[in-house]
Amino acid sequence: MDHLPQARVATLTKLVNPVTHELIDKAIALWFPRPNSFTGEDVVEYHVHGSIAVLSALTDLLQSIKGIRYAEPGEFTKRAFLNGKFDLTEVEGLADLINAETEVQRRQALRQMEGHLSKVYSKWTNSLAKCLAYYEATIDFGESEDIEDNILDKARVEIKSIIDEIRTHLRDARRGERLRSGVRLAIVGEPNVGKSSLLNILSERPAAIVSPVAGTTRDVIETALNIAGYPVIVSDTAGLRKTNDPVEREGVKRAIEKAENADLILVVIDSSCLGSLSHFVGTAARLIVVANKIDLRSPEEESYISSMLKNEAYVSCSISCTTSAGIDHLLQLLESELKKLCGDPLIDSPSLTRSRHRKHLRECVECLDRSQCAEMETVLAAEEVRLALTELGRITGKVGTEDILDIIFDQFCIGK
Repeated sequence: MDHLPQARVATLTKLVNPVTHELIDKAIALWFPRPNSFTGEDVVEYHVHGSIAVLSALTDLLQSIKGIRYAEPGEFTKRAFLNGKFDLTEVEGLADLINAETEVQRRQALRQMEGHLSKVYSKWTNSLAKCLAYYEATIDFGESEDIEDNILDKARVEIKSIIDEIRTHLRDARRGERLRSGVRLAIVGEPNVGKSSLLNILSERPAAIVSPVAGTTRDVIETALNIAGYPVIVSDTAGLRKTNDPVEREGVKRAIEKAENADLILVVIDSSCLGSLSHFVGTAARLIVVANKIDLRSPEEESYISSMLKNEAYVSCSISCTTSAGIDHLLQLLESELKKLCGDPLIDSPSLTRSRHRKHLRECVECLDRSQCAEMETVLAAEEVRLALTELGRITGKVGTEDILDIIFDQFCIGK
């Protein structure tokens, strides 16, 4: 084509080699002039037929043009960030959206890409920039200009409010990070109670070997599942019992370690092993007690077990891995517990999704705490607020001295 198509209008055009005048393909061309493109730069897209011959001819032609090269991994998004189209949290949201495997992961990633988390950090950044401007104005012009009375007191009150908000944001039980990386669920219990059978039911495939012989599972078997839209990494573990077999003993050790590091534990029992619950009640993880083999119990035995399982420390249900009785109830309990662990991105306030956010927010709060010290000189307090702003800026990729200067000269009639 020898001219640019109309901006943002799909245009059918001929792609011709300018040297040989040979027709390469008939294609759709889309022209996005700056700054209204993904990267903020001039961008043209060619939607061509996908044969190897067409793609090869077109890429060979493009590479023969001076200054044209293949994009580096992530370069389009990097250019969008550098041109102010996204901040770092929105870039991370885009990456998470590309890698999302479940519905709830998609929701969280999309909200972050659309700037919901960025708005939270921007609000704190703007407030702190204003507080820092108060400090800077007091330091530079307090003795010679008409500065508002008690302006530092106002700054300290505002900073205290921001500290409280950030600490509340940090107390999110890591639900955003857990949703992004997957909930760790451990299936534990004594040998031959149906742990591997339950894993196979949840997986809807034979993920683990099932055998009537106790102690079949000796190592941890992990599989990634999508349960009610939540990503779950399920670990089937060795049966918990005392044994002289060194291999099985190592499996029991790994089972306990996996449970200790889990977010959610499914304790599988039958009527003969209620005692295994004592291993896990009181752990940091949430518990679901699953009484398997309901098909083999009499009504009296089932009533007894149900009464024994009434406990505020966990929820419980009865199932049969053989007949699938109670499985729907178990899935409902799982969904409920997963919602408590991960939240709902459509309802809850935006959550931290990466450990780097948490690190910078903690350091931000430490700086702000120090700035609130009554004995600290104004110059040093201002420096602590500046450092706090820098920590927030490292999350979003946005912070600069000009922000402070704009506030000083916009809100204080200084420099006339």
